[in-house]
Formats: sequence, structure tokens, C-alpha cells
Amino acid sequence: MAAPAVVADTRPEEPITIPADRDGVAYLYGHPLLNSLSPPLHQTVYDTFGLNWTQIPLSSVTGTSETYPPPYTVSPPIEKYMASIRSNPKFVGSSVTMPHKVAIMPHLDDLTEHARQAGACNTIFLRDDPATGKKQYVGTNTDCDGVREALLQNSPNPENFRGRPALIIGGGGTARTAIYVMRRWLGSSKIYVVNRDAAEVEAILAEDRQRNPDPNAQAPLIHVTDPAEAARLEAPAAIVSGIPNYPPKSPEELNARAVIQAFLGTEATADKQEGVILEMCYHPVPWTEIAKLASAGGWKVILGSEALIWQGLEQARLWTGKDIVGTPGLVQLVKDTLYKIIADRQESKSSL
Repeated sequence: MAAPAVVADTRPEEPITIPADRDGVAYLYGHPLLNSLSPPLHQTVYDTFGLNWTQIPLSSVTGTSETYPPPYTVSPPIEKYMASIRSNPKFVGSSVTMPHKVAIMPHLDDLTEHARQAGACNTIFLRDDPATGKKQYVGTNTDCDGVREALLQNSPNPENFRGRPALIIGGGGTARTAIYVMRRWLGSSKIYVVNRDAAEVEAILAEDRQRNPDPNAQAPLIHVTDPAEAARLEAPAAIVSGIPNYPPKSPEELNARAVIQAFLGTEATADKQEGVILEMCYHPVPWTEIAKLASAGGWKVILGSEALIWQGLEQARLWTGKDIVGTPGLVQLVKDTLYKIIADRQESKSSL
């Protein structure tokens, strides 16, 4: 059966929405956004505090069910976006997702250490310049908080991370964030990196050398490409996987999967049974092939939705100024709300 013809999107660019019936507006900037859990997460927080705020996915749907590829979302250019939020009196903050996490950084007034070390910005918040009192648009990376809390809150023994190796699967923004978390909060002794694309790993290593020129000051990054070597290495205590849930096909993908299986499939020991893996890929299904392999090997699997929740709660703290985690019942309410949405989506998908 032939694929449907590609249908070009010829609509004029849509204006950035400023809702008249709301006192504050946060945006979700990037694409694709069709299945984002960010708006319901933040709406739960706003409703709890009685804030007449909302978060708007700042994108338009391109195409229809008859187009190929399927519908996706397109966000406005960074220059237009920044000009709009700077002139918007109701703007309270923004989530930033792909493909803008890196490109937006030079357009902001300041960056936090989280954003600098992770090499990406996923959040914009407002701050008054202490010297001038002028409003600043500051970039940070709450994915750091999300990965950290997902690991620490769900590990049977967080102290087991300290002085032990860690493993990164992937070569994108999640990998960079996880490296920062493992060094700063987990106390990892060394960090293995496994990825199908050697050039992506080399980019990570080059950036790391630039940010941290003293090789003895940080847990070293070790690119592992040989399954036999992986089987011999000391087992990691923490793993963060940030790759899509696609079956490996190319020689590079098959080799990377073999390395991963060697790390997960070595003979179980008492220490290894305490290991945890954070599987950041939870869409369209939370239980990925890597999650299945890890579970079979005795690892505790932490779903990426946990990291999403904790990074969103930190965003909400920055935007509202409220004690989100300290508000009785709020964290659990957010979790219940999002996990119900995830379960409903899975049920809907399975019924098709």
C-alpha cells in the first residue's frame, strides 16, 4: 500500500496566545507536543494553590490524519518567541523542549549552573536583577532535579551509588544531564557511556573537557564499545537510559545493544541486585525493551515519568514561589493525576 501523499502546511503562522481570562500564563515551547504531560502537571499545581494560571503548548499542529508523516507540532522561531514573552505582562515561565534546549541559551539574560553543566536549558523563569531591579529571563535545567530525585527517591539504598560506577545509555541531552547528576549528587566513581553513534559520544567528551579541564577533578567518562569489556568491568550501581524504544537494526545499534546486555546480563551479585536503572523513554509505552532486559537481570526499573514529575515540580516552584514539595498531598496528587493519564493512554492504545 502506497504511503499517502505529503501535504504541505500553508497556513499563516499563528500568533502567540495571551489568554484574556487568566492572570498568568506559562508556555511549553518546542515540538512535538501532542502528548505532553506538562500542562496537566502544572494545572494540578495551579488549581491546588488557587492560581488563575495555565500552561499553553506553544505550537500548531501541521498536517492531518491523511498526511505522511503523521501530524506533528511546529513551534515559532526563537526570536519571535523571546520577543513575545518579554512583552507579555502575564508571562510567568516556560518549559523548553527539543529542538530548542541548546539554541535558546544565548537569547537569555543569565543561566544557572544546572544549565551550564548540562549544556541545555529546559526551563525559563523570572528573576529580578539584584543590582538594577530589572526583570531577568533566566535559563535553568530542571531535568537535573528530575533525574536526581527519580534516582534518589526510588532507590532502596541511595548510599550504594557513592564510590561506584554509573552507566549512561545514549548521546543526547539526557546523557549530558545524567553525567552532571551522577557527579554532583550520586558520587559516582566513573561513568561508562554506551551509544550507537561514536561521534555523539566524542562531542560529549569534548564538551566535558572544555567545561572541566582538570581530568582528576571529576568522575572520568569511559566510552565502552566492546561487549567483552563491558562484561569484565565493575558493574554500575546506577544506569540512566535515554534512547528511543526502537529495535536495533544497524551494525552500530546491534553492537551497542550487545554492550548494554553485557552490562545488564553479567552474573548477578548481591551488590548488583541493588542496582537501579532510570528508563527515560516512557512514550508510547513505559515498559521498554531495555527495561525488560534490566528487570530480568535483577535491576530495579524506575520509569521516566518519575523524572518528568520531579522536574515539573521544580519548575512549578520557580514559577509560583510556593513550597511545592512541602505542601501536604500535592506531590501525590500530581503523581496520581499523571499516572492516570498514562494508564488511560495505554488502555486506549491497546484497544485499537
